Amino acid sequence: MPKLDRYLFGEFLQATIAAGVVLMIVAFGGVFTKVLGDMASGRVPVGMLVPQLGLVMLNWLPLILPLALMIGLMLAMGRLYRDSEMPVIAAVGVGPRRLLKPLMLLVLPLVAVVAACSLWLGPLAERVSKEMVNSASRNLIVAGLQPGAFTEIPGGGGVIFVGNMSPDGSKFSRIFVYRQKKDRLDVTTSNDGEVSVDAKGERYLTLNNGFEVEGPLDGGLAYRLMSYKRNEIAMPAGGRKYDPNDPEMLSTLRLIGDKRIDANAQLHRRIAPPLLTLAFALMAIPLARSTPRQARYGRVMTGFLGYMIGMNLMLLGTKWLEQGKIAAPLGLWWLVLPLLAVALWLYFTDGRMRRPRAARA
Repeated sequence: MPKLDRYLFGEFLQATIAAGVVLMIVAFGGVFTKVLGDMASGRVPVGMLVPQLGLVMLNWLPLILPLALMIGLMLAMGRLYRDSEMPVIAAVGVGPRRLLKPLMLLVLPLVAVVAACSLWLGPLAERVSKEMVNSASRNLIVAGLQPGAFTEIPGGGGVIFVGNMSPDGSKFSRIFVYRQKKDRLDVTTSNDGEVSVDAKGERYLTLNNGFEVEGPLDGGLAYRLMSYKRNEIAMPAGGRKYDPNDPEMLSTLRLIGDKRIDANAQLHRRIAPPLLTLAFALMAIPLARSTPRQARYGRVMTGFLGYMIGMNLMLLGTKWLEQGKIAAPLGLWWLVLPLLAVALWLYFTDGRMRRPRAARA
């Protein structure tokens, strides 16, 4: 590889890695907040924090990597223009076509990674995540409980104390449940019980051979004491029930032969990110052109705005396909192909001298 190609490739790679690390840290904060919110509401077991973080991050990579590549390329090119290196490189006859080789050495592998995440790894991560939560639905409530300690009920509204618990977390003994309902309190005790799930996916604590005390919170004397042989306590609803036929859960190969409108929308939603990544990468080079004294980050904001518009149009187009507002054969090609054409035109006309106008007679 020529020295110039190695130098440019190194500049592109370093800037892209730096931008990617920053964006990954920012995205990780959002993913962490989302997963913690699901755990607080009882939709995800506490013990699945790390696996869920990894699976959700994998599903977000098709949205993070295109922006990291675009910003990294614009920062690298901006530095070359600011330090007057690009004018020197252009003076020796290096134009857009000559820059294509070191650029593609970075862009094509990243496009392949985005394609793998969008077409295969992302759907697989979504499917594994839902299957993990679905299989844990029977012990979701007790997943965050520790024998011998008081624990808040997922979603709020009371506390639970469990004396002993089975290894799989589905059965327990010596349980105490305190709940508040508006101006009433409810205290339930039982010698043993288990977590049960009905046909609709609703979860219950099934208690056996215990007592229940109900009364006012304001300190009145209208209390009731009841003994029961079997008592079911409804717990906060979990997330959406896992549906193996949901287009989001299906592999890309299965989506190709699926005639449903939402399946077609999901298919185009997975095809678009790698093509948009290529378009954004090609647009980054001409958009980064600047004079040595020009502000370095102004062009970066322009590129970021273009990325936001493109990605939002992709998400809106997916919704329009699901709702039937766009013809199914049209898909998202109305967005991807014009954007690729504009990117190619900008790249190969970058720095081209205008022809002088003919002098008037």
